[in-house]
Amino acid sequence: MSEQEPLHQNLANAVVDMDEGRVVALSQEVVARHLSAFEAIDLGLARGMERAGKLFEEEEYFVPELLICSDALYAGLDILRPHLEKKQDAAQTYKVVIGVIQGDTHDIGKNLVKLLTDASGFEIHDLGRDVAPQAFVDKAKEVSADVIALSTLMTTTMEGMRTVIELLKAEGLRDRFRVVVGGGPVSQGFADRIGADGYATNAAEAVNLIKGLVSRVAQTV
Repeated sequence: MSEQEPLHQNLANAVVDMDEGRVVALSQEVVARHLSAFEAIDLGLARGMERAGKLFEEEEYFVPELLICSDALYAGLDILRPHLEKKQDAAQTYKVVIGVIQGDTHDIGKNLVKLLTDASGFEIHDLGRDVAPQAFVDKAKEVSADVIALSTLMTTTMEGMRTVIELLKAEGLRDRFRVVVGGGPVSQGFADRIGADGYATNAAEAVNLIKGLVSRVAQTV
């Protein structure tokens, strides 16, 4: 066990326990000890929110509890975000259009992916939440994006992800953009069925997925 692991576990537990004050104190400890803000977010705050999400799915937590957990998470992010070391490497030349698909206003997961992807050096174009499929296509064309990242936490809006891919096909653009999907109800099987290029279960995995996709594209150019 690394010396930081207990701190990460405590951060995750504090989010699940809806203890905003403890999240703030632990995040301040990360900064004071000059530890990795990226790892504290990924292995602490984000994992805590994932656990809270599972409790919600299992009906042990309900909307009020989930909102308080998210308040705690954002309190930690406010402290840690300024201390993320932005990596200046080849990734900064790649552009990602990201957003939550139309009909869904849950954006915690999307915001975590945005934060960690931005810290990894990508140029991020965040469309926000409740975004129409055509808007993803239009923005990707406008900024000459490399990746379109789609998120949802609702089963009722998942088909909007398929619509984005179908729109790209209709405009003859499918090979121009890599499309990645994620969110609570999304699975690898669903990603395969709609023809997405990749699926990630959490924010850190999404960053690695996007890096891998653009790397493979670069090698074929």
